This record gives sequence, C-alpha cells and structure tokens, in this order.
Amino acid sequence: MVHSVIVGGGVSGLGAALTLSRLGHRVTVLERDDTAMPDSPETAFDWDRRGAPQVRHSHALLGRLHNLLRDEHPDVLSSLLDTGATEIRMADRMPDTIDDPTPRAGDEDLVLIAARRTTFEWVLRRTVSENPAVDIRTGVGVAGLIAGDGAVPHVTGVALEDGSTIGADLVVAANGRRSNAPDWLRSVGASMGEDEVEDTGIVYYSRFYRLVEGEEFPGADRLVGGDLTYLKYGVFWGDNGTFSVTLATGDDDRTFRVVKDPDVFDRIGREIPAVAPWLDGRARPITEVHSMAGLLNRRRRYVVDGQPVATGFAAVGDSHVCTNPLYGRGCSTGFWQAHLLGEAVTDHPTDPEAQALAFDAAVRRHVVPWYKASVSSDEGNRRAVARARAQAAGEELDEDPDAMRRSIFREGLSPASRTDAVVWRAFARTMNLLESPEALMAPDVAARVMRVWQDRENRPPEPPLGPTRQAMLETLGVAEAA
Repeated sequence: MVHSVIVGGGVSGLGAALTLSRLGHRVTVLERDDTAMPDSPETAFDWDRRGAPQVRHSHALLGRLHNLLRDEHPDVLSSLLDTGATEIRMADRMPDTIDDPTPRAGDEDLVLIAARRTTFEWVLRRTVSENPAVDIRTGVGVAGLIAGDGAVPHVTGVALEDGSTIGADLVVAANGRRSNAPDWLRSVGASMGEDEVEDTGIVYYSRFYRLVEGEEFPGADRLVGGDLTYLKYGVFWGDNGTFSVTLATGDDDRTFRVVKDPDVFDRIGREIPAVAPWLDGRARPITEVHSMAGLLNRRRRYVVDGQPVATGFAAVGDSHVCTNPLYGRGCSTGFWQAHLLGEAVTDHPTDPEAQALAFDAAVRRHVVPWYKASVSSDEGNRRAVARARAQAAGEELDEDPDAMRRSIFREGLSPASRTDAVVWRAFARTMNLLESPEALMAPDVAARVMRVWQDRENRPPEPPLGPTRQAMLETLGVAEAA
C-alpha cells in the first residue's frame, strides 16, 4: 500500500488526506499544534490552532469547493449540512432587477457553503480520522526531509523534531503560508526556483457575531462586500446562526488602526449601509476583533525549467500558492489543489516525475490565474489609495493608468451584473472559481458591460457604498494620525 505523509492538518492537509486515503493510500497526517479533537462545531470554534491564526477570520467556501464535495465527497457535504452549515444557492437570490431570471443549465453549480472555517475543518478531521487507513498525529513537528542521492532528489520520508523518521512514498507539504518546505528541499540538494512575492498592502480585522434568538439574516441578497478606497468590508455568513464582518485597511494607515477596538469596529459597520442591518440589534458579538497583517501573494515554484526540483514531494494550499485572504479564495483553492494532486497521482501512480509535472501543470492552469488576478487587483487598490491620499492632501495628481478599469467596474460591470442575466452569471461563476478570471472579458459579456458603461451619464449615479474617509473620521471622533 502506498504511504503518504502529509505535513499540516488544516483544510488543505485534510483535503489531501481525504483524497489520497480514498485512492487507497495509507496516510499519516502530522500536525504541529498539539490540540485534541473538539467534540462539536461549537467547541471547535475555540480550537487552539496557533499554527493557523487565520481560523479566527472570515472564510468563504465557494462554489468550486462545494461542487468538489458534492461530486467527490458527498458524505462530507452531508455532514457539514447536518452540523448546521447551509447552502447559498445564488441563482435563487438573483437581484430583483435582473432582466431574465429564468433558470439556466449550470445554475446548480452556483452554490456556496455558509460555514465557519473551524466547522469545516472539524468536519474534515472527523471524517478523515474515521478512516482506519489514516493516522492523525498532533503535537508532531517536522525538521526536514529524507531523500536519496541524485541530480533530482527523490524524497523518501520526513525527519521529525524528536529525532525519529517516517518513511513515505509521497510527502505533501500543507503547512501553510509560513511553510519552510523550500528550506527542507534545499537541504536535500533541490535547486529551488525563486518565489514570486507581492505584498498585499493590507491588514484585516474580523469579528464574529451570532443572531439573537428569533432573528434572521437580513435581506434576500446575503453577499455583502465593497470598497470605500480607504476601507474594504465584507459580511460572511456562517453556520448555526453565526456570521462575521471583516474590515481591511492599508497596512501603513495608522489612523484606522483604531478598527482594532471592538466598539469602533461596530460603529464603523453601522455607518456602512450594506453592513448596518447585520449589526443593528439582530446579533451579538461572540469574539473580540482579530487582526492579521504581513499578508502576501506568493507563488512557489516546485518545477523549474521543466523539471521537478524533487520527486516524491508535493505542496498544496498556501505552501504552494498563497493569495490575498481578503478575496476569500484560500480554503477553496487549497482543497482544489488537493483534488488536483489526487488526479496526478491517479494518472501517474508509478512515475514520480510524471506525477510532479502533471500536478504542476494543473496548478498553473487552474490556480495560478487567481494568484495573478490577486496581484493585479492589489496593485490597482494601492494606486487608488495613493491617489486618494494625494488628493486629500491637495497634491497634484499624476495621470491615473487604472482610472478606466475602475470606472468600467464601478459604472459598468457592477450595474450590469444587477440587470443583465448574462453578466450576472459570468460574474457569479468567476467569483465561485468556476470560470477563469478572464471569463468576464468574453466578447458577449464585455460588450454588455461596455454598453452599460457607455450609458452611465444617462442614468442616476451609483449610490455611495459608505461615508467618505473624512466623514467616517468625524463620526468616530478620530483625527488623522500624524
């Protein structure tokens, strides 16, 4: 029986364990956090996951993830729903202003899962641990890899921090964005390529709430998010009457570090029209405000010049491709990578080099476009923030190369997606990772968006998403930091 060792017991690692064990592998999961399995989704919310601080933040479980569970692991989806998660069927929540709400083929794929990250991880670990072929070991740290000699090292196991070793036919690094897998590989002679790294430029803050008994989530459209330039916001629906609000600011914006204060956080939310109904009396907070900084878009290359840097090794999730968490794609792309690894293993069960190349090609085709989209969006956001600050300071503004794109999105794509069913579906499928980021540039979609944009002067202006920076500061009674 093939033995796979997975380093990391988060969503990506458990996704790999689920996939590989169901392909007939014996699987050992090594999780550094020494935490017992909680006995319920509610106690899982207090899970001590120091190695995964992002569990305290908002997560979106997008259509791509839902459909992988539905088609490949229906028992996991059923278990999630049984524990209080719900399905958000987007086609049932089209805006009332859509020109043609008639159902279409493919609408059944536009389904998100409303659940907290901890609930999803708890269900995954419970499911995986019930398989007798899987051994989950907590409190175990990995010190490095074991590999044979050769121009291309072949990994044959892992060395643990306690001095012991574990042999493996395949080692999978799933230990997150701080993974030291590249150092492990270099130590066994692998010639790693340079990482692609781009700073996201943001720090984000999240707080969780629970509905008061008898209350319901507000409105028919429960997908809430927007960008005030100086502040980004989103509401994320959870399981069992919970939801979270995330606010993000520039990582150099000292003024808005006041967001960390729970009272200020809630006051800001109540000043944003789309967020206010979620906070006005219908829910109570169940956490403080959690912050996370040092966020990167990063792509690591495990194939260089057409050759794997090592065989018998793979990396999934943030250990491979890490994107701005503000866009909510991490859990979905991590689980997706675990699925793609399973396909490569299935197609090339006895050829480690072909397996590594096939997996790399699949990640480049399906996941890397989202890395590039994240980098592009973050760069546009930084330019917009810089211009807004310069304008507020009365400085002369340089020509804005991004102005047209932002205008088309704000005054073309956004209103078109509320009125045109073709544009709405293209946007919804892209948001759910069911189409590539370029899908919105398809000729028919782009033409419809441009028609709306070109008519922008003949319709009322888009309503403001929230107060200006100055108005928000005045409301809060906060002065600009020196």
